Amino acid sequence: MMAQRGQTKGEARQRPSLEEIEAAEAQIVEETRKIGYNTVEYTIEYLADKLRSDDFYIPEYQREDVWEEDRKHRFIESLLMGLPIPFLFFWENIDDGRLEIVDGSQRIRTIREFLDGNLRLGDLETLNRISGFDFNDLKESRQRKLKNRTIRGVVLDEEADDQARAELFDRINTGSKSANPAEIRRGALPGPFTELITELADSPTFKILTPMSQMQENSRTREELVSRFFALSGDLDGYRDRVADYLFEYAKRMRDELVENPEIADAMRGEFHRTMDFINHSTPYGFRKNDRATATPKTRYEAIAIGTKQALERMPDLQVEEEKFKELIESDRFGAIVRSDGANARARLTQRIGYIRDGLLESVS
Repeated sequence: MMAQRGQTKGEARQRPSLEEIEAAEAQIVEETRKIGYNTVEYTIEYLADKLRSDDFYIPEYQREDVWEEDRKHRFIESLLMGLPIPFLFFWENIDDGRLEIVDGSQRIRTIREFLDGNLRLGDLETLNRISGFDFNDLKESRQRKLKNRTIRGVVLDEEADDQARAELFDRINTGSKSANPAEIRRGALPGPFTELITELADSPTFKILTPMSQMQENSRTREELVSRFFALSGDLDGYRDRVADYLFEYAKRMRDELVENPEIADAMRGEFHRTMDFINHSTPYGFRKNDRATATPKTRYEAIAIGTKQALERMPDLQVEEEKFKELIESDRFGAIVRSDGANARARLTQRIGYIRDGLLESVS
């Protein structure tokens, strides 16, 4: 008897049926996005000039300079050596004709910085004789050759919608450090919801509760955490294991809702501050694992933040002694829940949120 599909590796499996193959093909056709584009080739000098003049512009969600100095130096070394450079991606702004840099802002920014004489190369692995050089230290003929070097790019059609651009950006950055979902949503979905997320992520109490590295701050990790707070506490029924897609759809829906009903933002703001103030006064070290930790694990954050919010909804006058809260979040049971496999699975998410919610309510019963 032939084994069923989905059995363990090494075992025979049943080939998909004709109906399953047709259904898979139909899904591919349905999900395929046809985006118009054309290929271009720009010189290094042209890219720097267009960025200076703002004809090529960096969208708000990519404003932060997230490349370390060593990465900039290595990129310039690659340019000088004539090594292949990944495609740049642009989108033609339908309103003013300028090109938005969808992918490649860090590369173009580094190019401009070097040509302007504002980047001095560090210790290079291969071209070690130019370590410590800036652009003006290079031989004049080498300066010309570098400025005339070209990089290929793709310009997306102006008709590409928000979701198509965001999805493309997400896919071409898979495995890289260029942009994360929070940055993508910020650029693709401007408006009152994004403004609210940005405001709350910058609140003093929240910053105290969520320690993180400078790189995480520049990558807008706190905005990601605030988005998760609202989405997971307000639309858990619509949750899917693909968190980025789920949050994008939620943010898009809330953008439209806050445009029609601006007063909702005040209620959301109040819920957020109330929850964070409660956590700040009731826990010894916020969302950290202990008093020595300098990071904010997402699974731990989700459990404590959303579990607390749900407990306060059920018992608005809830008060918990710090020792009891500490005992709850330092328990072996809680540690096992937040470390378990399948962190994004809905069952796991519901379990860790419920553990904190029920634990807080039981502590005063």
